[in-house]
Amino acid sequence: MIKSWLTKKEELLANLRIFNAKMITRENPLSGVDGKFTVLDSPQWVNIIPITKQNEVVLVKQYRHGTDEITLEIPGGLIEKDEDPRLAGERECLEETGFASECDAILLGKNRPNPAFLNNYCYSYVWFDCELKQKQNLDIHEDIEVVTVPLKEITDYIIDGKIDHSLVLTAFFFYGMQYKNLEF
Repeated sequence: MIKSWLTKKEELLANLRIFNAKMITRENPLSGVDGKFTVLDSPQWVNIIPITKQNEVVLVKQYRHGTDEITLEIPGGLIEKDEDPRLAGERECLEETGFASECDAILLGKNRPNPAFLNNYCYSYVWFDCELKQKQNLDIHEDIEVVTVPLKEITDYIIDGKIDHSLVLTAFFFYGMQYKNLEF
């Protein structure tokens, strides 16, 4: 039977604004040997699939530093300390796109983005009957173009690689499993 490893030491390597890098020393319960492991201590994340009354998905195009490319995604971001994940998703959607709805967003699921070195969850929501309510309210380091795509074309966007962000794919997977109106 697999057992948890004993944590012997935690050392903060760097506070990098969106996460803390830590070096954690843990003992392998099977061998008794210590190992050092890098862990990114991150806030929880959220993303949200906004769907308009016309059955279009509101997507965002933005430049991503990790890949040095422009991506096509759903709105999302960090959940603030003590913030409700649903409210964070709705806030991110409104800020990034200007779209919102009178109804509450619905939780589709949550997942571990990469448990090998990240310790957080990403919560995925769907928000029905969204309408343009205001202008974007972007952070100083954001440059986002809003794009709407018919829901029935999302599967093609995924297959064609136009949408390739793993957390966005996971949100659409959750959506397809629950609402059964995406063709996989």
